[in-house]
Order: sequence, then structure tokens, then C-alpha cells
Amino acid sequence: MPTYLYECSKCESTFEVEQRITENALTDCKCGAKGSVKRLIQPIAVMFKGEGFHINDYSAKPSTPDCTGDTSTCACASTESKTDA
Repeated sequence: MPTYLYECSKCESTFEVEQRITENALTDCKCGAKGSVKRLIQPIAVMFKGEGFHINDYSAKPSTPDCTGDTSTCACASTESKTDA
């Protein structure tokens, strides 16, 4: 169940309440003021780390070396040497 932060405009106190998403927002404060409470928006910190996230799974992959020139560092050099044997 989410926790919402409320603030009273009369007594300027803030308090947290666990409510269902489908419940209506509170309007009355514990101090007795009617209609003076408003729900505050809280920023949340979300950090997408680890496997399974788009930014990590589809980032730029290192390219394979070009096979023109020196073939000792090329991936195709190992396949050429196997076919020559």
C-alpha cells in the first residue's frame, strides 16, 4: 500500500498516511481544520541497475576488429588457421 504525505495549511504540520490507490485523498486535519489538508507530491529515486533493463541490455556493443591488414588480432584469423590445417 502506498504512503502519501499530507500537509495542513492551518497548523502547517505534515504527516504520512498509508492508503490504497483507489481511496480518496484526505481533506481534514488531526488539528480539527476541515478542508485544509492537501496531498504533497514526493519525488522518488529510481535507479535502473543490473540486468534486465533496456539501458543496460541494449547499449552500444564493442565492434569486432576489421579483418583488413593484420589478421593476428582478427576473429576470422582463427577460422582461417583451422581450415589450413
